Amino acid sequence: MTSCSTKTAATPAQTAQPVRLHLNTRKEAAGEWSTDAVMALFELPFNDLMFRAQQVHRENFDPNAVQRSTLLSIKTGGCSEDCGYCSQAKRYQTGLESEELMAVAEVVDKARIAKENGASRFCMGAAWRGPKDRDLEPVIEMVKQVKALGLETCVTLGMLREGQAQKLADAGLDYYNHNLDTAAEMYDSIISTHSQADRYDTIDKVRDAGIHVCSGGIIGMGESRRARAALISQLASMEPPPESVPINNLVRVEGTPLADTPAIDIFEFIRTIAAARISMPTSYVRLSAGRREMSDEAQSMCFLAGANSIFYGDKLLTTGNPDVEGDAALLEKLGIRSV
Repeated sequence: MTSCSTKTAATPAQTAQPVRLHLNTRKEAAGEWSTDAVMALFELPFNDLMFRAQQVHRENFDPNAVQRSTLLSIKTGGCSEDCGYCSQAKRYQTGLESEELMAVAEVVDKARIAKENGASRFCMGAAWRGPKDRDLEPVIEMVKQVKALGLETCVTLGMLREGQAQKLADAGLDYYNHNLDTAAEMYDSIISTHSQADRYDTIDKVRDAGIHVCSGGIIGMGESRRARAALISQLASMEPPPESVPINNLVRVEGTPLADTPAIDIFEFIRTIAAARISMPTSYVRLSAGRREMSDEAQSMCFLAGANSIFYGDKLLTTGNPDVEGDAALLEKLGIRSV
């Protein structure tokens, strides 16, 4: 892997507005994926949008192949942040019990099972604002041992300090997940304990260390269609765009501020998948959280719209995920093979 930098945000800011302006100015000048350009995709007739997304998908990927990842919560709950959607924030009463960092051997055993069940990437998530250096040491050992099994490795640990991304790269880490979550203009209505610019800062550190970026967002948090288009525009405006783009459908967790948010129309969610595929043609677009609540037919439409990666396993961090047998049956019906 070669090292390159997104440099999408120069310095952290207390508000997200400067990030949005910076991104839109650069891409509009290049005539590429501005918010208006992505909005034009959303407003296409549904069949036209799906047809275009399939064309782009087939130009860049095998249309009958899906990459399968397994996500394990290696440290659960007790997070100091106030992300309005998250069951792991210690300030919310969600009924989730906090758990300490798992032992390395236990994580490696889980990874071995994931590989036997057909996963090609193993993702490890820890509920931290950001890891201390002493926290990072056992995670580095997890990365080394999981990679030795022949799996791609990914971690999501929160915001990174100087030098930490390089330590992870030296351990052989393939991907670092750090979602933008939502459009810049509504970011501080969802999270107040850090800014979106802080997230860009970590993404820059990851890129500079030569690690692939996994970054996407959550759909259905009460945002407008234009805000969804703005999120896709921000992701597509990274240089380069994230290699992996998880699109999550909000899982409404009792006890969180977003627990009573109305569910998004499934066709709007599918439109978001299609817009991500068209604007980021070479990225893996992952159908992520919220998949358990989707019918087989809705998931199939997401695959048709260009989703070509899923989380595979019984649990997605702290919320449910379709079971392994159900996923295997659906993929078999569709004639989709795993990669």
